[in-house]
Amino acid sequence: MEQRAHFSKKIEDLKVMVLRMAALSESAIHKAIRAYLENDADLAEEVIVGDDVINEMEDQIDKFSLELLALDQPMAIDLRTIVGAQRITVNLERLGDEAVNLAHRALFLSTRPPLPHNPKMESLANVAKSMLSEALKAYVDEDVNLAGQVCRMDDKADDLNIAILRQFVTEMVAESRIVERGVHAIIGARHLERIGDLATNVAESIVFIVEGTSLKHSCKG
Repeated sequence: MEQRAHFSKKIEDLKVMVLRMAALSESAIHKAIRAYLENDADLAEEVIVGDDVINEMEDQIDKFSLELLALDQPMAIDLRTIVGAQRITVNLERLGDEAVNLAHRALFLSTRPPLPHNPKMESLANVAKSMLSEALKAYVDEDVNLAGQVCRMDDKADDLNIAILRQFVTEMVAESRIVERGVHAIIGARHLERIGDLATNVAESIVFIVEGTSLKHSCKG
C-alpha cells in the first residue's frame, strides 16, 4: 500500500512537471503571436532567448518518465499516463520551436514598413491560442469531450491559413513591392496553423491517456 502511494505521488509529480512546461510553452506562443502581430522586436527576442528553458524541461520530464517506466513497471492507466505525458511533452517542445519560428518572422517584419491590418491573420492567431488553451485545460481535467472539440477546431485553422495564403498571393501579384513582406507573412500564418496542429496532437494524447484509444490521423473525424 505504501509503495502504491509513493508511485501515485510520482505520477502527480510528473503531471505537475508537464503543466509547468505547458505554461512556459503557452506563454511563449502568446508572446510570439503578439510580437508577430505588433512588429515587436524586443518581445520576439525574449521568446527566442527563453526557448532554452523549455528544452531543458523536456529533458527533465523525459528522464523522469523513463525512470518511472524502468523502475516501477506501471500497468494500464498509469502506463498510459506516463506515455501520454511523454507525447504531450514532445509537442510542447515543438510548440516552443514554433514560437521561436514566429518570433523570427516578427524580427524580420519589424525592420520593414508594416503591412495593412489583416483580420484573417488575427483570427487565425486567436484560433491557435484557443486550441492550445483548451487542449491544456482538457489535460488538467482529463476531459475527452473538450479534447475532441480541440480536434474539430483544427479545420477552422486550416481554412484560415489557406485564405491568408490566397489573399497574399493575390496582393503580391497586384503590388510587387510587398512580395518580400508577403512571403514572411505567409510563413508566419503557416506557423500559426502549425500551432493548431500541435494542440490537436496534445488533444489526441489526452484521449489516449483517459480511454486508451488512439485518434492519430482521425481526431477530427
